[in-house]
Amino acid sequence: MASEIKKMEEYHLDSLSEAPAGRRLLVRQLCGGKDFVSRMTALGFTEGVEVQVIQNYGRGPLITLVRGVRVALGRGEALKVLIEEIRDEPGAGNYASN
Repeated sequence: MASEIKKMEEYHLDSLSEAPAGRRLLVRQLCGGKDFVSRMTALGFTEGVEVQVIQNYGRGPLITLVRGVRVALGRGEALKVLIEEIRDEPGAGNYASN
């Protein structure tokens, strides 16, 4: 677990459990055993996939949108999913007409 925490600090990754609603995120790492990783993969959570947080009240289940499907995760599960926020590049896809 210490190496996972070090990786979080080194790459400025956060836990999915801390992400506020409305944010677009990328899954960067699943921190758990084989059974956990297998379950999360079956739900669509794989490294590099985009996830959107639909509901996060800070307690209870967290509701996400992954691969077009709403998935509710327990707080403990969400804690083991390391994410990185998607930051839109300034001006990318935003062409203003004069």
